[in-house]
Amino acid sequence: MATIWEYRSSPHFTAAERAAFDFALAAACVPNAVAPEVQQALRDHWSDDEIVEITGVVALFGFLNRWNDSMATTLEDIGVDAGSRNLVHTGWAPEKHGS
Repeated sequence: MATIWEYRSSPHFTAAERAAFDFALAAACVPNAVAPEVQQALRDHWSDDEIVEITGVVALFGFLNRWNDSMATTLEDIGVDAGSRNLVHTGWAPEKHGS
């Protein structure tokens, strides 16, 4: 997790994982930013069934993130701890969520 935001250059990730991360970031944008080259890179490494699963995870977590942020859902301690460790550079703070 320590190098997730450096996935494009980190040796910890394969080309297939980099393609999936590029796709996930583009698919999570509003408006959707999945360009043909992002889609092709994904198809170079993943089957149609795997792409459906990746897309499902991106869509589900996009929904849950928007729901929980909009509703200011109270977070469990493990989520607050993870957010405090991994999202500090984004300006994220747990206060909105009753923590």
